[in-house]
This record gives sequence, C-alpha cells and structure tokens, in this order.
Amino acid sequence: MYGDKPVAALSQSVGKLDGASRLPLYQQLQRALRQAIETRVLAPDDALPPERDLATDFNVSRITVRKAIDGLVTEGLLVRRQGSGTFVRTRVEKNFSKLTSFSEDMRARGRNPRSVWLRKIAGTVTPVYRFHRIRFADDVPMALEYATILASCLPSVEAVESSLYVALEHAGNRPVRALQRLRAVLFTAEQAELLQAQEADPGLLVERLGFLNDGRAAEFTQSYYRGDIYDFVAELSITT
Repeated sequence: MYGDKPVAALSQSVGKLDGASRLPLYQQLQRALRQAIETRVLAPDDALPPERDLATDFNVSRITVRKAIDGLVTEGLLVRRQGSGTFVRTRVEKNFSKLTSFSEDMRARGRNPRSVWLRKIAGTVTPVYRFHRIRFADDVPMALEYATILASCLPSVEAVESSLYVALEHAGNRPVRALQRLRAVLFTAEQAELLQAQEADPGLLVERLGFLNDGRAAEFTQSYYRGDIYDFVAELSITT
C-alpha cells in the first residue's frame, strides 16, 4: 500500500516499463515516478512503496529501483527519512503576485510558521531597523530573511515579535505595494549551514522593496529560499 492505494495502482496509473526501449530501465522508472509525482498520483509527503514492491510492480530488480530513486532524491523530488522510508518532498508555492508575508503564506497552507532571530538592531547613521532571521514552517528551515525597515514605521525594534508585517500593520505602516525581483543563487557555506542544506545548493533570492500609501519606501527585504522546497508562481493575463 502507499497511502490508501494498492501498489499495483502505481504502474497502472503511469504505465509499465518497455523492455525493448533503448532507454535504461532505471531511467524509465525515474520517468514513471516523476510522472506519478507531477500528476499527483503520488502527492506531496506521500510515502513511496517499498523497493521490493516497486521491483515487483514494474518487473525490475531492486538495484534498478534503488538507482532510480537515488536519481530522484538528487533531483529533490524525493527525500529519504531515516527509519521511515522514502517520501515525496513537500514543496511550497508562493504566489508572486500577492503582497503577503511569510507567516501569512505558511498559515494559509495549514503550516506552523516560526523564526529564529539572528540579529535585531537599530541603525545609527540612517534611521532604520534591521532584522535578520531564519524562517521555519513546521520546524523545517525554509528561508533566510534580511529586512531593513524605516525606523519611523515602527515604535521600536522590540515591536517585532514574530511577524514583521503584523507589527507594521499595528503601527499603521504596512506596505500596500511592492516591487519584487527574483533570481537564482547558490548558497554559501554559512547560508547552507543555517538552512540545513549543502554549500552551493541552488536557492532563490527574492528582493522586495515595499511602499506605503504616501509613496515612501518603507521596507527592503532580501529572502533566500531553499530551491528544493519552494516554487514561485504568478497569474498572468493580457491587459486591454
């Protein structure tokens, strides 16, 4: 069984492997499992059937199954959990067209957000507050966040307990629009250690410049997201 579905349903859903194909069997199995994940036959956080069951289901050796799974683990589609098995990695989709905070995004998905503060300081030369922290969802490190806020927008550094946008809203200074820039990065050794990743793992850097109703720039935030568990999406339309 995987979830509430019989093992045989997996090959029935994605098709049997072709022994006459030039494509190696492990690559065919990788493609079949990838298709099962993409079509939600295997949903996020679903347990993969045991290797022996997959071998029987697809009529291949366990070595072939293990090689196929190793490749999908490297791709970031699957994750091995010690003593529990292999699972479809849970990814989070961030709507790039909505001005929401990390905490709001996680709660909207039924996950529990929290932070570990790395630094909270008041700037001396320029009147700003700086907030550095690790963002977690269900105790999984998701992102590093470096925010600079106009000091006049908050009563003090201590006003921010968990959600920065909640504190800004309470002060009547939550940004109402923002410019966001997204680019791919490779994590440094320090960033990787904080995010429980590997040095040079791919990440996503989102830079946000937030503005108040009166047009003042109030927030500049750089957020480094783990590329293996975060997707950014945006709804596009034709303007008339």
